[in-house]
Amino acid sequence: MTLRPDIVDVWPYRVAGGAAEVLLLRRAPGRVLAGLWQCVSGTIEPGERIVAAAIRELAEETGLGQDAIERFYDLDLVNSFHWAPADAIVSSAIFAARVGPEAEPELSHEHDAARWVPLEAAIAELIWPGYRDAVRRVADNLLDPERAPWFELAIDDAAPR
Repeated sequence: MTLRPDIVDVWPYRVAGGAAEVLLLRRAPGRVLAGLWQCVSGTIEPGERIVAAAIRELAEETGLGQDAIERFYDLDLVNSFHWAPADAIVSSAIFAARVGPEAEPELSHEHDAARWVPLEAAIAELIWPGYRDAVRRVADNLLDPERAPWFELAIDDAAPR
């Protein structure tokens, strides 16, 4: 049996001045969970490959397209959570995108603020346990040059089949 997630989450991060930072986005007023600091998150379109959805959502929500991505990773994490408005359990496949040290987002209407935050500070600030787990995986696996290659995905994995 093949399972497909309902949504994708992408944690953009960069290494600037020797320190890793993750990009946090604040949900805009008038949206569900307004004011929440989060990663890139969005739904998978019908027929869309999961990795393609993650890369598309990253570009749509931050303006960081494929040309800004230095490395793209599967965090080997799928979060499931109860979403009361849908009266359902929702699942999310979690990814990370390493971008250049000078990368800056251009926000969509979904968010009203963005900021680069050191990983430990982000872990302390993030609300959802799954978000904290994802940032810990960036720190534990992607910053380790021996582990990181095992999580890397080729952007070609996003191409339609």
